[in-house]
Amino acid sequence: MEKIGLYIHIPFCKRKCFYCDFCSYADKLDLQEQYINAVIKELDYVSKNKEYLVETVYIGGGTPSIINEKLIVQLINSIKQFFKIDDSAEITIEINPGTASEEKINAYKKAGINRASIGLQSASDKLLEEIGRIHNFNEFEKVYSLVQKVGIDNINVDLMIGLPNQTLDDVEDTLDKIVKKNPSHISVYSLIVEPDTKMEELISNGTLQLPDEDTERKMYWDVVNKLKNCGYNQYEISNFAKKGFESKHNVDCWNQKEYIGAGIAAHSYVNGTRYSNICSIEEYIENIENKNFRKNVIIHETQCKESMMKEYMIIGLRKIEGICINDFEKKFQKDPLNVFKNELTKLKKQNLIDINKSSIKLTKKGMDFANIVWEEFV
Repeated sequence: MEKIGLYIHIPFCKRKCFYCDFCSYADKLDLQEQYINAVIKELDYVSKNKEYLVETVYIGGGTPSIINEKLIVQLINSIKQFFKIDDSAEITIEINPGTASEEKINAYKKAGINRASIGLQSASDKLLEEIGRIHNFNEFEKVYSLVQKVGIDNINVDLMIGLPNQTLDDVEDTLDKIVKKNPSHISVYSLIVEPDTKMEELISNGTLQLPDEDTERKMYWDVVNKLKNCGYNQYEISNFAKKGFESKHNVDCWNQKEYIGAGIAAHSYVNGTRYSNICSIEEYIENIENKNFRKNVIIHETQCKESMMKEYMIIGLRKIEGICINDFEKKFQKDPLNVFKNELTKLKKQNLIDINKSSIKLTKKGMDFANIVWEEFV
């Protein structure tokens, strides 16, 4: 039985955040029931292709917590019906403050969801407003308490650094407030200004101003040091966890394990092929209702062994422990030190990577210039 992760994309939002370039819609909530029914039909179709053991389920968005909780329960129950679920499966749902009630979170818990990822970004209400979030810090605290109250103990909090007008004091204040709540996991992402977003427009016209690069890097290392001192293990460039609470879904992706995505714009990786679904909700639903499942699929890449090895290096070097040389050899029957001799020699000379008998990993300098490292394997 093949082990797999499932990702389910819920594309509905109350309002699109200014920095967001994900496939999501703020004006199509009336399609939620039709959409979930279509996703369930897609999952049913996928489950008949092969026998899978599901180790992780990740319900992301968009804002999964904005739709009726009965649809989430229906979705989870369908997954249990179509697939064999591992007894220790990690089942995550993303929750946005201002969209979840105690009734909703209770329903998630009873359905079998055992991990909640709450989007905060910053404890500063001013910054939250400037980046287009729909909530304030008080609303985050309320939903965090509700998640704890219903008994979902594995909680991630999403934070962002490098936001327009954000200061080092803002970051420190946010960390202090979150660490006091003692979540099991904290993700801290640097803002990337994506093309054709509201954020790009506001920065281009001078309404908002980004911190300079040195300040953004100081924010990052302040986060790393603070969370380390508070008992969090940094296991990936942007992710920190209490012992045993690393995100299994994400770790599996960084280890190049297979996963299947359902819903619009959801990506999959199966048998060395990367593919995704189309982005139109209406077209997606219509194709599924007409049983034209393949019409929803866009093939992005069918990997040869060389491209698979390169990708393994890129995603593996996101992990703080880096690439295990022995694992690489088991997977590809090749020594990465020979396959990528020129690239690794160059990066080591630049002090961007460290190589020992068992692993290849980023140095502290390499973490600041990770994009330069990854480019060597593109």
